[in-house]
Amino acid sequence: MAAVEPIPVTVVTETGHLLALDANTALLRLPANSGHGHADGQNCVACATRTDVRALLYDMLEEVKLGRRARFTRVVVDASAVTDPSVVVAALTGKLPAQALRDHTVARLFYLADAA
Repeated sequence: MAAVEPIPVTVVTETGHLLALDANTALLRLPANSGHGHADGQNCVACATRTDVRALLYDMLEEVKLGRRARFTRVVVDASAVTDPSVVVAALTGKLPAQALRDHTVARLFYLADAA
């Protein structure tokens, strides 16, 4: 089996600082609001599971495997609506304990390239 190149992840924490995206870059917005009537950044039980950056990155990998998403070589995480973006950074740097096998997969396949 061929070695897989780790995918760099850039976390944007300030509104208006989103980077230019190319065809090989996937955008992940946090929280991933399911659009049921509240503004981004508000606490919502239904949306709570959609703020776990590791779970969302894993889901993106699964979508590529299933052919539902184009392959990507870079990810930009828009965390400007997150109350405490340091949690996102901690999840990507291994400072939060792994909760599931998916977290180990994400740790192996993604790395924090920059937090702006």
